[in-house]
Amino acid sequence: MVKLRLKRMGRRHRPFYRINAMDTHTPRDGRVIEELGFYDPLAPEGDKQLKLNEERIRYWLSQGAATSETVQAILKKKGIAAQ
Repeated sequence: MVKLRLKRMGRRHRPFYRINAMDTHTPRDGRVIEELGFYDPLAPEGDKQLKLNEERIRYWLSQGAATSETVQAILKKKGIAAQ
């Protein structure tokens, strides 16, 4: 099963996350099927904090991909309906 979830990047005390489509059995920082955007919680509001490929996210959701709680909250904030 495919799940939309975060992959942690960055350095210690300076997290940076990529939003990815991944297999549910893959570790958090493991192999990715497709990169869908990024989230930087420490950046000021705007384009540098969150960027999403909404078309591909809608595609994965239409194919039955699940979302993690955090990704679901991010999608809700951007107005993308997650089932």
